Amino acid sequence: MYNKVVMIGNLTRDIELRYLPSGSAVAKSAVATSHKYKAQTVEQKEEVCFLDFSVFGKSAEILNQYVRKGSKVLLEGRLVFEQWTAQDGTNRSRHSLRVETFKFLEEA
Repeated sequence: MYNKVVMIGNLTRDIELRYLPSGSAVAKSAVATSHKYKAQTVEQKEEVCFLDFSVFGKSAEILNQYVRKGSKVLLEGRLVFEQWTAQDGTNRSRHSLRVETFKFLEEA
C-alpha cells in the first residue's frame, strides 16, 4: 500500500502522447499549483510547485483529447522517483506523479 497524492493545478504544456511497443498509450505533461500566504513582513508571497506527471492506457488518450496547456485538472496517484543520465553525462533525478485517476475542473 502507498500514500496517494492529489494535485490540483493547471497544465504547464500540452500533453505529449506516445505509444509503447505494446500499443499502450502514455501521456506526459506537467502541472503547476500555487500557495499564497502572508509573510512575517505582512508581504503577500506565493509559492509555485511544478510537477511532471504520466498517465497510461485509455486514460492517457482521454486526457490528451480534452485538455490543453492552461487546463485546470485534479490528478490523483503516487509519487515515483526517476533517475537517468543526461546527454552531458551528469546524473539526473526527479519526482513525478504516476496518475491513476483525474478530473477536469472548470475555472470559477
